[in-house]
Amino acid sequence: MGATVTTTEEKIWNGGNEPMKASYGKLMMWFFILSDALTFTGFLAAYGFSRFKFIDSWPIADEVFNHFPFLHGQDLPMLYVALMTFVLIFSSVTMVLAVDAGHHMQKSKVAFYMFLTVLGGLIFVGSQAWEWKNFIKGEYGAIETKGGSVIQFVDKEGKRIKIADFALTLPEDRVQHERKNGIWFSKDESSLPTYSVNEVVEGFKANPNILVRTQVTYHDKNDKKGVHPDLNKEKHKTILTREESLARLNNAVYVIEGANLIRNEYGNKQFANFFFFITGFHGFHVFSGVVINFIIFLNVILGTYEKRKNYEMVEKVGLYWHFVDLVWVFVFTFFYLV
Repeated sequence: MGATVTTTEEKIWNGGNEPMKASYGKLMMWFFILSDALTFTGFLAAYGFSRFKFIDSWPIADEVFNHFPFLHGQDLPMLYVALMTFVLIFSSVTMVLAVDAGHHMQKSKVAFYMFLTVLGGLIFVGSQAWEWKNFIKGEYGAIETKGGSVIQFVDKEGKRIKIADFALTLPEDRVQHERKNGIWFSKDESSLPTYSVNEVVEGFKANPNILVRTQVTYHDKNDKKGVHPDLNKEKHKTILTREESLARLNNAVYVIEGANLIRNEYGNKQFANFFFFITGFHGFHVFSGVVINFIIFLNVILGTYEKRKNYEMVEKVGLYWHFVDLVWVFVFTFFYLV
C-alpha cells in the first residue's frame, strides 16, 4: 500500500500525471497562450475605445495602407496587407502538415514543412518592416494647427496632393521647434521637415486650385455634419472652401512628414501610437516564433526527435504559431478593416 502511494505521488509531482491527456509541456503552452490572449484583448479593447472616442477624426485605413512594392504611385488599398495575411495563414497550414507528419514519424516531411513555416514567417516580418517604413516615411505630408488638428491638401476633385508638389522654396532661416525657444504651444521636433510652414502657406496661396481637407470624417456626401450618418456608405474627409482653407492655414504650426510617436500626417495622434504598439507587439511574437521554429527545424534535421521517438516539440510550437496567426486575424479585422 505504501509503495503504491509513493509511486502515485512520484508520478504526480515529477510531471508524469497528464490531466485531460495533455502533457506538462502542452499544458504550460496553453497557459501561456491564455495569458497572452488576455494581453492582446486588452490592447485591442483600448484601441477600440480610443477609436470610438475619436471616431470623427480617425484616419481612413484605405487611404493609409494603400502601397504595394514596385507599384509606386498606384492606389491599392489593403492589397498588400491582405497578401501578408494570406502568407501568415498559409504558414499555419504548413505547420499543421508538419505536426501531422510528426505523428507519422516522417522526418523529411516534418523538416520540409517546418522550413516552409519559417519562410512564411520571415516573409511576413519582412513585409511588416516594409509597411512600417512606408508608414513612418509618409507620402503626402500635412500641417498641424495650434489646436492639434491635422489638415491635408487636395485638388478640387478631392484627390490628395503632396506638399512637395506646391510648396515654395524661400530664402529664410529655419529654426527647429524646441520648447526652449519659448513657444508655449511648441513640442520638440524630432527633425527639421523639408519645408517650413511659411513655404507651404505661400505655395498654397500661389495655387488657387488647391484646397484644405480636415481630419473630420463623414459618411454621407449629402450630410457633411455627420447627422444620422449611414455607416454602410463610403467614408469621406471634410473638404473646406478656398476661403475656409486660407483661414485654417493661419493657425498652422508644424509641417508633418510621415509618422512617429508624437504626431503623424494621417490624422489623430493615437492612430500611429496604436499602430506601432499593436503591430509591433504582434511582430515581436512572429519574430520570436520564427526563431523558435528555426531551432526546432534544426533539431528535426539533426534527428533529435527521432531519437526521442516523438515530435511533441513540433506540436507545442505549432500551438504557439497558430495562436500568433489567430491574433493577426483579429488585428487585421479590427485595425485595418473595421
